Amino acid sequence: MTTATQSDPTPAQVTMTLAAIAATAATPRPSGETLQEQALRAMRGVTAQLNDSTLATRGTWQLMWLALSPDNANLAYVAWNSDGSNQFAVAVRGTIDNPTDLMEDLDVGTVVPFTAGGSRDAAVSAGAMAAFTQVATARSITAMPVEQVPKGRPGSPDVVIPSGATLTQALAALLASVPSKPQPTVYVTGHSLGGCIATMLATYLQAQTWAANKPQFALVTFAAPTAGLKNFADYVDSRPWGLNERHVNAYDLVPRAWSDLTTPKGWYPAPGPSATEEVKLLLTAIDQLRKDHVYVQPSAKNPSTVNADYSVYDKELVNKTTSDFLGQVAFQHANSTYLTLLGAPVVPAGPVVTAVQPTAGQRGTPVTVTGSGFDADSVLDFGPIPCADFTVDPSGRQITAVAPDGTGIVGVRVTTMLGTSPAVPLGQFAYDNGPAPVVVSEVAPRSGKAGTQVTITGSGFAPGAAVRFKDTTAASVAVVSPTVITATVPSRLLADPKTVDVTVTVGVATSPTGSADEFTYAG
Repeated sequence: MTTATQSDPTPAQVTMTLAAIAATAATPRPSGETLQEQALRAMRGVTAQLNDSTLATRGTWQLMWLALSPDNANLAYVAWNSDGSNQFAVAVRGTIDNPTDLMEDLDVGTVVPFTAGGSRDAAVSAGAMAAFTQVATARSITAMPVEQVPKGRPGSPDVVIPSGATLTQALAALLASVPSKPQPTVYVTGHSLGGCIATMLATYLQAQTWAANKPQFALVTFAAPTAGLKNFADYVDSRPWGLNERHVNAYDLVPRAWSDLTTPKGWYPAPGPSATEEVKLLLTAIDQLRKDHVYVQPSAKNPSTVNADYSVYDKELVNKTTSDFLGQVAFQHANSTYLTLLGAPVVPAGPVVTAVQPTAGQRGTPVTVTGSGFDADSVLDFGPIPCADFTVDPSGRQITAVAPDGTGIVGVRVTTMLGTSPAVPLGQFAYDNGPAPVVVSEVAPRSGKAGTQVTITGSGFAPGAAVRFKDTTAASVAVVSPTVITATVPSRLLADPKTVDVTVTVGVATSPTGSADEFTYAG
């Protein structure tokens, strides 16, 4: 974002990286943590990523202010570029959730005036307005640690933002403490709901009276759902931006809300996945939430569109099933996909748990947790109970632990400064020696004819297990171990789709369905 050279990252690469970093530590620790503890964890994670010289941000950006909303629905931070360009960035995170839930939760059936940006005519959805208000009024709950405040660099802000400061208070203090030349630039950016909020936040900040060093503002958004009606879009586009860019993946569903949810009913092109009738009904229901309001994207005539040829897609999610379609939607919308499409390095991933062994036991049982992204500062939880006795392998891929007190079936999850591992079927632990959770994690091969022998991998398998291909029971089943079953593919019922879920039932427990358990009949 300085004067460009051949190898300099583009403004889009830099701002998308800043936007992706805003997702740091978005999920609270499962065993509980205060908002201040989570904010401090987010500060450490954001700082570590901004210091990473391998990212598009080149290690020149420094965290100056960060705030979480009281319910942790939103986060915003301010960073300063120490390269002498006199640049600041305001990066916004929205609610972290799956894309379809995000659209369903954003109240678009009601529109309200948006006067905070300086217009008396602009109207936005009630849901977007609520999210904007949370960000605009959020206060930092802790001052930036002194050791993180830049010192001794030309043009560095000579100020420490105190706790309790709002975004505008922090930005005013920072602008007043830097040189007037070159004119300060403030980039406002966000991905997904963060991008939606950014369109409102940028106009709001631009409308403020800045006592010293009035900046120029740049608005750069990614994958943003529509915030408001045409009068809002026209107002945003009429503002004197230093830069105004909206970046969209051609096969991302979210930025088509709420202006076009019809086109995705015909997705995805070969090799798929194509939308099922269930998906089409879901999209119709979501679109009806806007009632008769007509939403329009800012810069709707000139978005920067990537992946128009559908060359980037998750190759494991191509079957005509609802789970594959929704999984592809999540992939196309992800921060990492946007960074890849823009040609920027992907930000470091948070911790991921891929397996727990054994999957059943009691207090004091030795447990091995396998995954990635673990570090020396990791903490481990068995459901809502913290684990105090564990060791992280230097490889970052394994944790050995002693199960704490607990009951029932719990998710084993790891939390670091970058985030909390998502709950996964193979990351469960059943207390009181089980029965272990029944899970199917893989079917191999994934396609074939009736009579093909498949190997089913998972957990919780036991003698007497039944295997079903949708509703048809496999006649030949051999339980090789608690994690492996072999079975012979039965004939497909004429009413069944070509791709079906393979489930395992042990006693009264049946494995949940998902894209990992799918089998496609050939021919």
